[in-house]
Formats: sequence, C-alpha cells, structure tokens
Amino acid sequence: MGTGAWIGLLVAALVVGVIGGFFGARYFFKRQLEKNPPINEAMIRALYQSVGRKPSEADIQRTMNAVKRQQR
Repeated sequence: MGTGAWIGLLVAALVVGVIGGFFGARYFFKRQLEKNPPINEAMIRALYQSVGRKPSEADIQRTMNAVKRQQR
C-alpha cells in the first residue's frame, strides 16, 4: 500500500471521527439538559421572592413553560 493510500485513510478516519464525535456529543448534551434542566421551580420561587413578590403556582408553571419553549 502506498503512502498516498495511508494518508487518504488517515484523513477519512479523521473526518468520520469528527462527524461522529459532533453528533455523539450533541446527543449526550441534549439528554443531560433534559435530565438536569438549567433552571427549576425552586430557582423560580427564589427569583420571585428576591424581587419581593409571593409567587402563585400558576406564575411558576407559566415561567417554567416559557423556559421550556425557549430551550426548543
């Protein structure tokens, strides 16, 4: 096998690895965000209380739904 063939195989393997790594990392990152969202209901309650407001359950659910819509 010539030197050109080895270089071609090396480049092909590198391209396949980069593409596979990108899609694999994207899949695992999305799955991790679904399991551990960046904001939860306790954080929203604390946010409302920090501005001096007592949040109702409807306020919290409305805010959570808005955050979920933004993530899609």
